[in-house]
Amino acid sequence: MRKIVREKQMILVLLAAVLVSMWAGAVMAKRSPSQGGFFGEPLKVFSDVLSYVESSYVEEVEPDKLVQGAIRGMLKTLDPHSSYMPPDAYREMQVETEGRFGGLGIEITMRDDVLTVVSPIEGTPAFRAGIQPGDQIIKVDGESTKEMSLVDAVKKLRGPEGSSVTISIFRQSFSEPKDFTLSRALIQIKSVRWTKLQNEVGYVKLRSFHKTTEEELEQALQDLGEQHIKTLILDLRNNPGGLLDQAQAVSNVFLEGGQLIVYTKGRMPNQNMKFYSKSDGFHVSYPMAVLINGGSASASEIVAGALQDLHRATLIGTQSFGKGSVQTIIPLSDGSGLRLTTAKYYTPGGGEIHGKGITPDIVVEKPQEAENQEGDQKTVRSRRNSELPGDDLSDDPQLQKAVDFLKTQVQKDGKSVKAG
Repeated sequence: MRKIVREKQMILVLLAAVLVSMWAGAVMAKRSPSQGGFFGEPLKVFSDVLSYVESSYVEEVEPDKLVQGAIRGMLKTLDPHSSYMPPDAYREMQVETEGRFGGLGIEITMRDDVLTVVSPIEGTPAFRAGIQPGDQIIKVDGESTKEMSLVDAVKKLRGPEGSSVTISIFRQSFSEPKDFTLSRALIQIKSVRWTKLQNEVGYVKLRSFHKTTEEELEQALQDLGEQHIKTLILDLRNNPGGLLDQAQAVSNVFLEGGQLIVYTKGRMPNQNMKFYSKSDGFHVSYPMAVLINGGSASASEIVAGALQDLHRATLIGTQSFGKGSVQTIIPLSDGSGLRLTTAKYYTPGGGEIHGKGITPDIVVEKPQEAENQEGDQKTVRSRRNSELPGDDLSDDPQLQKAVDFLKTQVQKDGKSVKAG
């Protein structure tokens, strides 16, 4: 009996310690929960529940399992992007922004408590299979995603290169969910592609925002400058985002120094930050159009919002995704990690991105891609999405509109590219 009591006390002490350390470390509160009885009666009730589980549940339960389950449940009540990462998931998260990882090539989120595709990454298994922004992932290998966290979903979608995973997708045009069996691959992301279009229009496609994006963008613009372009289209469609510093760096290329790019607001003063463009570095001053759609999220929305509010570019396409919250990654003592939403992004003009998205200046809907029967499932085939555009833009009305719009713009400065 004494042993049971001691074990119960250890569990309660451990849980209280975890709750205290998470609160203090995540928000840097001026007082911790242990000072002034912040949790008070709710923590007592929780302790009672834990005690009943320990003493009366039909089977013995490992203390670690109870504590981790409690943490997951607590974070799930906050928002879809706050989550607990066990040590293996935390290590996996750390490779996400390196531009090289194994998986299917999709960015996912929770929307209305449903696991939802933000965007597939071009050239990846998910993209080739025809997965689209807004697709709802109902099952992964037959397991329902209804109670699955984002971290757990990512873990199940990733796996050894060459292995297969079946995801059940529901789409507005589907009468019922359909299964897509995909083969995992090593995802190596090259962020930037570019080409010169008709009428001396430069075209730059940003797939994502990784640590090499700024360097790749500069290379693209230098090459296009040598081809004597006069205007520029920046394509952020189906770009799920990435690193904040790269969003700032990309915006900086198109702005004069000292302009507000984005700012954040949170509960704590240290989460209220402003990010400005710099006068040094590589810059271009072409008249611009920016393409966005429902797959443009996070860092893409920061860039699009800044260029729109500062009257630097005209936005063309459809409403962006609306993922504008800041997640702070906090390492915990056992090698696990906490992903906690600590602030929200706002455009220079005060527009809230999260849950709203960026509204284009010129709305141009893109027709649904034709679906062709292939084997046991329908897959989307679009040459526009797999190759750089050429002179024939008839299947891409958004891009065609951008080209037509730029025809009307007058070049003010004969020297379009300036470095230094």
